Amino acid sequence: MNRKLIITTAFTGLMLAGTSCKEDFLTLTNPNAIELGTSFRSPDDVLLAVNGIYQSLRSSNNIGENSSLWTDERSDDTGRNDNQSNAGEPFQFNDFSLLPSNTYLKSHWVSLYGTISRANVVLSNIDNVTFADANLKKQYSAEAKFLRALMYFHLVRKWGDVPLVTTQLKTADDVAASTFRVKQAEVYAQIIKDLSEALDSNIPDRATGATIGRTSKAAINTLLGQVYLTMATTVTGVDKTATLNQAKTCLTAAYNMKTFATLAAIPYADVFDVTKKATCPELIFQIVNKQGDPTYSSSLAANNQAKGETINSLKPAAGSGGNVTPDLIKDYETGDPRMTWSVKFANDAIVKDYFITKYRDASAAASNLGYGGNDWILMRYADVILMLAEVNMQLGDNATAIQYLDMVRARAGMPAYAVSVLNPAYTAKYPTLKLAILHERRVELAFEHKRWFDLLRFFTTEELVTYFKSKSQADFGIAKLSNFSTKDRYYPIPFDEYKLDPVKMYQNPGY
Repeated sequence: MNRKLIITTAFTGLMLAGTSCKEDFLTLTNPNAIELGTSFRSPDDVLLAVNGIYQSLRSSNNIGENSSLWTDERSDDTGRNDNQSNAGEPFQFNDFSLLPSNTYLKSHWVSLYGTISRANVVLSNIDNVTFADANLKKQYSAEAKFLRALMYFHLVRKWGDVPLVTTQLKTADDVAASTFRVKQAEVYAQIIKDLSEALDSNIPDRATGATIGRTSKAAINTLLGQVYLTMATTVTGVDKTATLNQAKTCLTAAYNMKTFATLAAIPYADVFDVTKKATCPELIFQIVNKQGDPTYSSSLAANNQAKGETINSLKPAAGSGGNVTPDLIKDYETGDPRMTWSVKFANDAIVKDYFITKYRDASAAASNLGYGGNDWILMRYADVILMLAEVNMQLGDNATAIQYLDMVRARAGMPAYAVSVLNPAYTAKYPTLKLAILHERRVELAFEHKRWFDLLRFFTTEELVTYFKSKSQADFGIAKLSNFSTKDRYYPIPFDEYKLDPVKMYQNPGY
């Protein structure tokens, strides 16, 4: 990791918890040094530091609403399709021409490790604070471990082997000693350890009221189930059946924490309705935004707006809005209401294309400045249900897998799987249950930053190359599908990180 930056990030995370002046101001000390331990004096200091970890997720370089570059734009759902992007670094992601020197790539790496650094500061100092309530201490520790695990899950899926740091780094020597990649198995072991320990706390089953935006046992089980599912389908050397059963256990535990009877009782539009974001029972974990606030509002609705349109936001748009590939449009079944909610065709002369409408806030409170109130949804129950379909399919229990698949299709008003397979057009596109589940995830979870990770789970690297190259280039604009190769399974290690130690920070193949 960048030696200067990782220390600075750790200090930045600490500063959110507060610092203090020394009483003896004549004492000569390094003016650039911060005594981290002295900044944690009370449980409130720890809470502020934990809040700082959550706050870091909001960054467009992290996993918040504007982080589609690292996920959806790497997939077949969306991307860049204009000359300006073609000439710039963002276009490299969906053109599969990514370079190790890409500054957007480095910013993402740095931001993820910055969040980890904040979590490590909390976990390294929490034992120095006296808590009257031992459960409160366990809660704060569990939240920090959950968020650290979430960051490492993003890192290991995108880069493979990565540096694993679980303690506060105080000096340049500490950073140098931690600047080496470890094997994926070790990273996954730490993720599982963090999440398992987080479950062993008094964190509530569900986030409600004032706790919306914080983790819960439903969120921890959802993440842990996804971790096991990903390991079973992408990591060599694991006991696939045993790991799939662990995924099933965790995802079932999350599912059993739901507060609604059936998914069909929750209209699809309610999930994204800005007026229902605090009460929709499908939501499990979200980044909370504040409508009308210049700093903490959502810009997603306005950013997705196409010229001549008003469906997303009152803020006037001058461009094409959130890009959608024709490949995705063609994957929606006839009459699927999720398409009507998620995308719209803009008829303006400079657009003449589909744009994203899934996230909307055209209210007066959001104003013509586009200060929307949409929360960014990181986890919801339709995802859990479809992962249960995937797990059971992988275990060979197709009957149970279909039951879960039909829960999502029923909510959308689509025919049950048994009926759909009688339709030649459906079976031609989705000849197997596996492809039917992948399709359902695509249309249900479009633009929620899931698609790229789904593709990595459903296909081996070689199969993924075949999958992309079998698609029509005309459905992807100027991004070249022919560029896709086995190297694109992982991102390159950012050049500034690789050059710190080319041996220990070895580059991924093909870059």
